[in-house]
This record gives sequence, structure tokens and C-alpha cells, in this order.
Amino acid sequence: MSEAEDRKPQSDEARSGFDPEITSEFAIPAGLAVARPGGEPETTSEFAVPAGLDVSQPSAAEGEGSAFSPPSTYSARQAPVAFTPAAGVPVVSLIKDLPWQDRMRTMLRMPVAERPAPEAGPKAAEEGPAVPRVLDLTLRIGELLLAGGEGAEDVEAAMFAVCRSYGLDRCEPNVTFTLLSISYQPSLVEDPVTASRTVRRRGTDYTRLAAVFRLVDDLSDPESHLSLEEAYRRLAEMRRNRHPYPTWVLTSASGLLAGAASVLVGGDLVVFVAAMLGAMLGDRLAWLCAGRGLPEFYQFLVAAMPPAAIGIALTLSHVDVKASAVITGGLFALLPGRALVAGVQDGLTGFYITAAARLLEVMYFFVGIVAGVLVMLYVGVQLGAHLNPDAALGVSKRPLWQIGASMLLSLTFAVLLQQERSTVIAVTLNGGVAWSVYGAMRYTGEISPVASTAVAAGVVGLFGQLLARYRFASALPYTTAAIGPLLPGSATYFGLLAIAQSKVDAGLVSITKAAALAMAIAIGVNLGSEVSRMFLRIGSQEKRRAAKRTRGF
Repeated sequence: MSEAEDRKPQSDEARSGFDPEITSEFAIPAGLAVARPGGEPETTSEFAVPAGLDVSQPSAAEGEGSAFSPPSTYSARQAPVAFTPAAGVPVVSLIKDLPWQDRMRTMLRMPVAERPAPEAGPKAAEEGPAVPRVLDLTLRIGELLLAGGEGAEDVEAAMFAVCRSYGLDRCEPNVTFTLLSISYQPSLVEDPVTASRTVRRRGTDYTRLAAVFRLVDDLSDPESHLSLEEAYRRLAEMRRNRHPYPTWVLTSASGLLAGAASVLVGGDLVVFVAAMLGAMLGDRLAWLCAGRGLPEFYQFLVAAMPPAAIGIALTLSHVDVKASAVITGGLFALLPGRALVAGVQDGLTGFYITAAARLLEVMYFFVGIVAGVLVMLYVGVQLGAHLNPDAALGVSKRPLWQIGASMLLSLTFAVLLQQERSTVIAVTLNGGVAWSVYGAMRYTGEISPVASTAVAAGVVGLFGQLLARYRFASALPYTTAAIGPLLPGSATYFGLLAIAQSKVDAGLVSITKAAALAMAIAIGVNLGSEVSRMFLRIGSQEKRRAAKRTRGF
């Protein structure tokens, strides 16, 4: 009996002494007992080991240990294979020069038993960091990525990359909308260690997102040997860093974005200035509501009112401008395109719970915008403002002006997303390319707006993914701002105006068109990213087989 078994509590039968006077109806009568050869004890069990086959226990048995201590069989960067499956382990070659996102995503889509073990390296003399500290660092990195708007699959890939860099290859990360969890099991016979973290606040700061990607890239590099303390220090610096742009720059960018959007739908200089003033006023009111602790729903509702109020005021003043272009430009600055793309991307990659939560958040934001605009439109209709839904349908064909406006819109959108200055030029050019493709298909080729939007968004996703792979960074800073010119601002406005004028059927048709355009944008961006992965060689054919999650049943 080992020491571990000695420490176990004994049963009642073991603690009680044997009393020969107490017999049982199953006891053998006196005089009929058969002598057992070999001197075996009378009380035996079917689970007892026969005499002569006892396995000697090791003299110095290893203690039970703790789940919070590093496994003795694991080093910081070398982990043995727990077992070999009966069918063997498929050969999977992962090219080192590719981004860690592709390599980690490949292994996450494979069963745990089929994942290739880390490459053997020089064994460190000292023990690696404790498992809970590695899991805590992993959760903190995943929290920053998820709060910054990164897709659930990319967050899981980053978490798996961090754990694997410290030798914890048998781990399973799990990401939902507000909850991050990770479970690590050293072997089949040891207790798993599970940790979780809740994302309380979400904000848009792509500069911080890029810094987190660089940290994960350094951790995934086997030649960097980044210690856990250094990783914690860099993570603390990311949290302490201020935003790259001051508040007045963000407010000005919001106004310029609305002005550029009004030019895209046929506005002139007066419309540009009016849309800019409305968006800046709405931005300041939204900041005031945020400082008072109001939920984001009411912030969007309040921010949507000033552009609509200015457009109605221009109509009541009989100024010869397109009031619809002013209101449409203000809507462009509020539509949640980033959350929409992330939600659809999570749904296409199989994270349905997170996708449903993100899309529900988008719906609440959209309802807030609708409520704010509808209130002002209803007031304008009651005051006698003659708002004509057909006023902005005849968009004048000014390709050079529209391409310039689309690039300005993408640039200001990038500033609002707090992107690094080194990525602003690239995403501005990507936005100009997106509008050029859309304009060529929609106005020259006379193709449906949904198909034109989907193709243009696919080009954005393709170029954004290629730029991200070139810089080993996230694709969000190169794609999110570039889809700004494609957002369905005009279709949304026409639907709301028709509803305000009691034309519910026409309003629902226009709102449905806006929803179709939004889905086309999100699917096109995701499809462009997948096309870039399809044509770039990232390993053997076995890993693509692992991407098949279900077979339809």
C-alpha cells in the first residue's frame, strides 16, 4: 500500500475489528472449512492480485503535487506527447515564416491528440513558469483582443499561441461575447486547470490591438525567449498608454466623415458643412451622455438627432440644398460597421453564440439610431417640412470627387478607430479602391447595389488580409475603415423617412435593402480574407481537412 493510499480515509468495515462470534447466513458451517493451500488468507477478493504477482512499489514515489505547480514532465518550450492514437498521428507541416495566426488556427481546428508537439529544443535547467500565471497572462491578452473587436477565432488562436509558447500545448481556449475561459490538462491522469475572465468594458483602440499582436508574435517566435515577467511588463504598458489622438481630433474626424459621406450621395459644399456641424454636435452630446454613465443605446439615440435636426431646419428655411444628404452623412458616422463585420465573421467561422450576441448588439445600436432620427423626422413632418424621398436618388456622377470623398471618409474613420499612423495611409488607399470598384460596377456596369457592394467588400478583405500578412499584424486596421464608404446610409435614411411619412411598406423595403447591403459588406470582407488564405500555401492538406467542423448532420 502506497503512502497516498495510507492517507485515504478507511471504510467502516476496515475500522471495525473482526468478531468471531458474529456470523452470517452465508458463513461456512463449523467443521466444513476447506484448508487453502499455500497459506493464503481466508478472506480474499476477486480484485486481489494473486500471490507471486505483486508489483513492487517504487521506493521514492512522487508526491501528489498540486494543480498550481508546473508539471514535472514539462519544460518551458518542450512537451512530450501524451499518447499516440491508434490510427497514428498525421504529418502536418507548419511553415515557420507564416503568421502565427495561420499556424495556431490550424492546430485549433485539429483534435488535441492530433496536434503536432512543439519542436524539441534545448532543455532549460530551471523549471518553467507556474501554470496559473501562464493562464492568467493568456486571459489578459485575450481580453484586450476581444474588447478591441477582434473575431472570436483570432482571439482563440492568440490564446493558444501564448499557452503553447510556454509549453502548455494540451490547452483548450473558449471565447464567447463577454467570457473567456481556458482549460489545461497536463496528461490524461492529471487534474485539469481551468481559468476564466469576464470582459466588462469594450473600446475601440486599434493601436493597442496592434501592440497586442506584436506581443503575441514575439511570444510565438522560438528565438525570442520572452520571459513571463517581460510579457507582463509589456502588457501593463499597453494598458497605461493613452490614445494616439486627442479628443478634439476625434470630434473633427467625426465631422469630416459625415461631410465626406454627404458628398458621396450628391451633396455640395453647403451640405458638406451642414453634415459636418451636425455630426460634431452629435459626437459632443454622445460624449456628454457617456460621461453621465448612460448606456450606449442612448448615446447613439442622442448622436443621431443633430444631423436630422439640421437637415429639417434647412428644409424649413427653404434653403436650396439636399437635406437628405445632410441626414445621410450623419448616419454614416454612426452605423456600427465594425461590430457588424465582426458578428458576421464569427457566424461564418462557427462561433454562433458570439455572433448572435454581436449581431444583437448591432441591432440595439441600429434601433437607437432609428429612434433618434425618427423622432426628428416626425417633428419635421408635423412642422410642415416637405422631405422628398426622391431628392437624393439622382446621385450625380462625379467619379473623381467621389473617390476623393471616399478616401477622406476612410481616413477619418481610421482616426476614429484610434489606428496607428503607419496604417492610416494604407487603409485610406484601400477605401479609395473599394469605392472605385463599387462605382465601376454600380454606375458604369449597372449591376445591382448588393452585388457591387459584396465585390467591393471582398476586394477590401483581400487587400486588408494581404497587408496584415505582410506586416504580421491584425487585419482589422486595414479593412474596417475601408468599408466606411460602402455602409448603407442612404438606404437607411429612405426607410426611416418613409416610416415617418406613414409609408410603412416602402420603409420596410428600404430597411430590408439596407440590411442586405450590410450583410453583403460583412460576407464580402470575410470571403476576401478566406480567398487570401486559400491561395497562400500554409501547410499540408491534412490541416484543411481539420477545418471541416460538421458534415451537415
